[in-house]
Amino acid sequence: MLSPLFALNKLSYEYQPGKKALADVTLQIMPGEKVVLLGPNGCGKSTLQKLLSGLLFATGGSLQVFGREINERTMGDKAFAAVFRQRVGFVFQNSDVQMFCSSVLDEIMFGPLAMGMTASQARQRAAELMELIGIDGLAGRLPHHLSGGEKKKVMIAAILATNPEVLLFDEPTNGLDPRTQRWMIQLLQQLQRQGKTLITATHCLELVPELADRVIVINEQHRLAADGKAIDILRDKKLLLAANVIDERYHIHAHGTDAAVHIHQEER
Repeated sequence: MLSPLFALNKLSYEYQPGKKALADVTLQIMPGEKVVLLGPNGCGKSTLQKLLSGLLFATGGSLQVFGREINERTMGDKAFAAVFRQRVGFVFQNSDVQMFCSSVLDEIMFGPLAMGMTASQARQRAAELMELIGIDGLAGRLPHHLSGGEKKKVMIAAILATNPEVLLFDEPTNGLDPRTQRWMIQLLQQLQRQGKTLITATHCLELVPELADRVIVINEQHRLAADGKAIDILRDKKLLLAANVIDERYHIHAHGTDAAVHIHQEER
């Protein structure tokens, strides 16, 4: 029987005493799952992803990843932290906060070099990823001088360079033009087919049928409102209204037992 990759028990996080960003979340995520964290802006989706990726540490409850408690002490173990960072990749909503190298090539080579690859091996890995993602013409460019869509592609290549088994995406289509949005969705679907565990945070209901088998809903009280199959969550308009994911103008048509879902919003 498979063990969970992530095991959360009453996981909570406070930015300051009395100011909860996440409250008492209990759930498990299994290898290979396609999970969407759904909820309104400010509900705690990004905070949950930062906890899962070891960038923040719980102020209440517990989090186990790969069977080991994640906290300041365990992540202070450099050997464990290095393996953890290789296995769990996080693509931020704002690509600028993840960029710190002087060229696109260096940005993508950074992870493989940190893993112990030779410069030649890291350069080869970067070249393959840049060609795969379609950014091979950007190798010598300054990352901060790129467009929003190009920056997003560079950061995805940089994360994929370490071949993580878990990928977290925070609002992956925000700020992208329609063509790049479609490219992003297709890439996520391709990664899913490769067996990656994907945990995608979004407030965009339209992405759910394309990206999730399972949906975790977080409400405005920063608590777990629902956890279930995508098709069941999408059918529950009362739940989505209560969590402030939709308003009364949304119409959701979910057919059968699969993810044949049509979502539209009435014009004002």
